[in-house]
Formats: sequence, C-alpha cells, structure tokens
Amino acid sequence: MLHNPLPANRTQRSLFTRIRFAAAGALILVPLVPLGLRFSLLQVGVNEPSTYASLIANAVAVILAVWMRISLQPYPGTRAGAVLLPAITFAHLSVLIVMLMARLPYDRVAMVTGYVVHLVWAYGLYITVQRRLRQRIAVVPIGQFGMLREIRSVDWYEMRGPDMDEAAGCDAIVADFAADLPDEWEAFLADAAIEGRVVFQVKQLSESLTGRVDVEHLSENSFGSLVPMRIYTHIKSIGDWLFAVAMLPVVAPLMLVVALLIRLDSKGPVLFLQQRVGRGGKPITVYKFRTMQWQGEKAESTVEAAMTLQDDPRITRIGKWLRTSRIDELPQIINILIGQMSWIGPRPEAALLSNVYVEIPFYRYRFVVKPGISGWAQVNQGHVAGRDQTIEKLQFDFFYIKYFSPWLDVLIVFKTIRTMLNGFGAR
Repeated sequence: MLHNPLPANRTQRSLFTRIRFAAAGALILVPLVPLGLRFSLLQVGVNEPSTYASLIANAVAVILAVWMRISLQPYPGTRAGAVLLPAITFAHLSVLIVMLMARLPYDRVAMVTGYVVHLVWAYGLYITVQRRLRQRIAVVPIGQFGMLREIRSVDWYEMRGPDMDEAAGCDAIVADFAADLPDEWEAFLADAAIEGRVVFQVKQLSESLTGRVDVEHLSENSFGSLVPMRIYTHIKSIGDWLFAVAMLPVVAPLMLVVALLIRLDSKGPVLFLQQRVGRGGKPITVYKFRTMQWQGEKAESTVEAAMTLQDDPRITRIGKWLRTSRIDELPQIINILIGQMSWIGPRPEAALLSNVYVEIPFYRYRFVVKPGISGWAQVNQGHVAGRDQTIEKLQFDFFYIKYFSPWLDVLIVFKTIRTMLNGFGAR
C-alpha cells in the first residue's frame, strides 16, 4: 500500500509559494532596487540612457529566468531550489551578452545589483517558504503504480474512489493510462483535467522524479519516443565546436601546468589514451590526463583492469585530485574539436566494458547521441562499476536521450560545476 494520509492534513499553500508571486516580486524589485540605490546612495541622476537600458534589461532577465525555471523544473530529481541559480545566472548573462553585441549602453552597477537582488529574492522565498513544502499527489489505485512506492520525495495519497473532493487536498493526480480503467475512473480523470487539475501518467511522473527511464519496461511506443531532436543535435555540434575553440586559449595554460605536475609526480606519459565507443557504436580514442601508475602495455588489457575501484591503489597522488576535480577530462577538448565528442552527453564507455555490457537490453541505444565529457548520469550517480550500477547509469542515459534539449544541457552544466567543487562520485 502507498502512504495514505488524509487530504485534510495537507500543508496549506499560500500566495507566497506560487511562481507567479515570485515572478511579480522580481519584476518589481530587480529593475527598481538598483535604480533606487543609484539615486539614494550614489546621488546620481537616473536620466542617463544607460540607466533606463539597464532597467529594461533587468526586467527582461526576470522574464527569461521565469521561463527557464518553468522549462527546467520538470526535469528530475530537481528540487525547485536547484534550478534557481542556473536559470537566473543564464538569464542575466544572456541579456548582458546581447547588450554587448548590440553595443547598447548599460550601467554595470545596475546590472550587477539587479542580478544580486534577483538571487536574494528568489532564494529568500525558497528558503523561508517553498523548500518546506512537499508535494502530495493523489494516486488512482489501478494498473502499474507500484513504482511510486520507491519515490520518497512525494507524499502519495491512494484514492478510495473516483471522488473529486477526495483529491481536493492534493497538488496533482496520477494514473496509469495504459491500464484498463473503469468508466467511472475515466470520467473522473476527464473531469479533473477539465477543471484544470494537473493529471500525470505514472511512467512519465516516475521518470521526472527519478531522472531515469526504466529500461526493463520499455514498450515499442516509449522506445520510439527516445529518438533525440535532430535539429538540436546539429545545433549542439556546432555550439560544442565553437565553445571548444573559444575555451582552448583559456584551458591550454592550465593543461600545461597539469602536465608538468603529472611528470613530477610519477613516471610515464602525461596523457592516457583509451579506446572507447562513440556515436553509432564507432570506436574512438579518448584523451585523458594519466591519473594512475603507468603499467605499460598491461594497462587496461582486461575488464578488471579497465574498472576503477573505490580507493584504487593504482591512483597517483596528483591523480586523486585530478579525478575529484574532473580536470583529468580536460584533454577531451581534442575529441570535441575533431567532432567525436560533446561537452554534454552520455560518457563514452571503454571498449572492453562495452563488449561486456552489450547484453543489457537496449544498451547499444545509448550510442544514438555523441558521448560527452559530462553527462546526466555523472552528475546524478557518479562513477560506476559492475553490471547493476551500469544498468542504473543506462536509465539515466536514456532519460537524457528522451528529454534531449538545451534546458537539460544547461542544468547539467551547473550540476557539473557543483560536482567539480564537491568531488561527488569520483574514484
């Protein structure tokens, strides 16, 4: 049985918990607070074109951030607070770049202040009100709904009958539309949708909350939905290459320093070259900084050697830091420049391991997109070893392929930055 709390016990939601309130407050505070501070503290007039341009720019950034927040929040395992920094930062940065490219006048103080005010307002609301709330979702107890038992981030209310009043205390309703629902339940769901209630399908809701696609329950229809957008695939490839070219002068000095540290730390080559599997199942040579003791030709000659264990004794002193910070992946900018990899995508699997895991159902389908330096599985699961963890990683990879979009890539970028800072999942 699912957890079955009475709807009357539901935490009452107020105006302060709604995204419309947050957006309205930001639209007032973000443009006007910098204006007021400029006038009151700096005693500077507000008649300059740059001041008005910055006021409008901050307002546009708020609208863009709200749009991004709505677009990002359905993705997984994503708490509301997890999308605030990516959405707000990306919005303000995008507006600033447009102003720079268009040579529009702007006030630096007003732009920076607007960004800070936006962050303070959004996180202030989240910390004081929104983060204390848990979603409560009514479950139609017919069909395949047992998977919801494993998701602890939501309070589930198992309905006793198709009564609209019974679901009144819940944020949404979830049902298995693939099940043979009785007429009264179908009428109930139709009426709920007509009234504007949020109605989810069990499978899609489970994917959204866990960030994984269950490979053991893929049907023909769901398998077809995993085809990524071709237009975005091409746009992303161009963007990957352009960003790699722009980053090369920045990362090259860092790579030289790392190369010197590796040479001083242990014997062997600076770079580690490994045969992995790329898009379409084609073999590629992936470049990494060497993080283990050099073993010559014996290196990674067996499946066991290709796996990195927890506290692996082969890892060097500098190698441990490189792995934790993910700096060991930097040489893969070469793979991006020659079109073999992307910044974001499923991690390319070692050829030896791929030959072992290919027996996992649908495993080869992860090769439908370019592999990446960072990916959805890496920021949610970390390093894996063994069949069970690989199956879980495949579920994360399928989620990425199914919801392949710029919004998900933006979210992964910010999660990657956090991962680099806290060392999550490194071995």
